[in-house]
Amino acid sequence: MNRQHSCVLLADRHHGLRDSVRGLLETQFDSVFMVANEAALLEGAERLGPAVVLVDMSLSGGDLSGLLKRIGSLAPDAKLLLLSVHDERTVAEAALVAGADAVVLKRCLATDLMPAVDAVLAGQIYLSSGFMQ
Repeated sequence: MNRQHSCVLLADRHHGLRDSVRGLLETQFDSVFMVANEAALLEGAERLGPAVVLVDMSLSGGDLSGLLKRIGSLAPDAKLLLLSVHDERTVAEAALVAGADAVVLKRCLATDLMPAVDAVLAGQIYLSSGFMQ
């Protein structure tokens, strides 16, 4: 995919992971903005108008649906991609029901992140291949 998307917002508490993911995303986006908490995530979604918002599921504080709705209201055109350490398929399905466009396992970031980004930008749903049945 060509570099037609200017901005992506990445929200994760782990600095090392953010830096690794940023390196992958910079190949496709002009700007990668990184935040570490929900307040900064919501502010970034509103101010930046990102094409894609990547969110660590743990930032939801147990209210994933509520968080995704707030992001969606602030950045209605953004595709929502969740990062998860949980590989149970029920977790992924619940995230999709809550409004996510994709769910990528953190252990599969190297192989699944960019295909997930491409899929959601093409209007498709994406789940990491590592989700257990």
